[in-house]
Amino acid sequence: MKLWQKETDVNKRIEKFTVGRDRELDLLLAQYDVLGSIAHCIMLEKVGLLSNQELKEIRAELKMIYKEIEAGKFVIEEGIEDVHSQVEFMLTKKIGNTGKKIHSARSRNDQVLLDLKLFSRAGILAVAESMENLFQTLIRLSDTHKDRLMPGYTHLQVAMPSSFGLWFGAYAESLSDDLLVLQSAFRIANQNPLGSAAGYGSSFPIDRQMTTDLLGFERMNYNVVYAQMGRGKMERIVASALASVAATLSRLAYDACLFMNQNFGFIGLPEELTTGSSIMPHKKNPDVFELLRAKCNKLQSLPQEITLLTNNLPSGYFRDMQIIKEGFLGSFDTLMDCLAIAQFAMENIRVKDGLLDDEKYQYIFSVEEVNREVLKGIPFREAYQLVGQRINQGEFNPEKSLHHTHEGSLGNLCNDRIMEKFNEIMNGFQKEKIIEAEKKLLS
Repeated sequence: MKLWQKETDVNKRIEKFTVGRDRELDLLLAQYDVLGSIAHCIMLEKVGLLSNQELKEIRAELKMIYKEIEAGKFVIEEGIEDVHSQVEFMLTKKIGNTGKKIHSARSRNDQVLLDLKLFSRAGILAVAESMENLFQTLIRLSDTHKDRLMPGYTHLQVAMPSSFGLWFGAYAESLSDDLLVLQSAFRIANQNPLGSAAGYGSSFPIDRQMTTDLLGFERMNYNVVYAQMGRGKMERIVASALASVAATLSRLAYDACLFMNQNFGFIGLPEELTTGSSIMPHKKNPDVFELLRAKCNKLQSLPQEITLLTNNLPSGYFRDMQIIKEGFLGSFDTLMDCLAIAQFAMENIRVKDGLLDDEKYQYIFSVEEVNREVLKGIPFREAYQLVGQRINQGEFNPEKSLHHTHEGSLGNLCNDRIMEKFNEIMNGFQKEKIIEAEKKLLS
């Protein structure tokens, strides 16, 4: 069944190629397609395109389909092109010609736009919650290990004293900025395209504000041509936000791989969280961090993939956009898995103490010595030269006491302010409004 089918049958090879993976991927969109259809039909009844009795029949059956989706029993049958066709087919099978009326005043174009927006909105909220879990873990580790010193590096050369409090806290604050980017993408996704039809609106007297409110959107995509042009753009923006989170996780994973290396020996994992070698019995490999890094690096390629699929298209709809779903829809689950495994690994991380007692790190305190000389009244550049001479002549004996007090430093991590920043951003998502709207549609 095809919503656009006329009298001529499509060549089977063409049909197989053009349908692609839609029947498989559209299962991820099914619950959102039903929610959108319920809101659309409520609006159709309000403007006189459905009777009250027809709405009751359609709504009751759509709610049954939704329950089927929740139970994992919903399938897109052989010969049916996509989720939109399947839902309409099931409705028509149960309630007859009334089921065919749900397509009035909309197109598959704005249906899939809506499904993708609702899917993305839900996915972003789930990612944000997972980010919050990892964030809390990193903040807790930062507070717990704030007094444990470690070397800081520039150019991968030993540079200045750092701490595990700083290291864990740095990635916590990085997640807060990633969350801000994610919130921006959420607000792009949280705009209603329904009613734009094929990209040029409808001559029916539809009420787009009504469906916007019913679906819990912040606002609508007003211009119908832009609503259609937003296909691909929205996915690229969301993918970029997911890539920002992935970049933070990838960098954390790289640090962890480096710091678990025996030549560093800063952190460790319980043996059961590592893997071994087929020929080297001593190996305890950090595969979890290596795969975390690889998966997150792959996620960072997605915005470029979407860009290449859409950057030479004029306004209006093109079938090219179908291919975006292949990489985009699964990216949320991939990132959720990465966030969950990163949190699990961090919860089990073992931190080494007394690292800076090793003689190879003695020069790490050279800047502290320069600063002490400055506090005695010596100009900084002269103090720098003086300490450099002591190092070159083998006369440098570091004083290892540290007195960092400014905001964000060793002695003043500002984790409370980082938490305040994260929570402020987290509270900016309109989760309660969305949950309430969806409950009302299904009630």
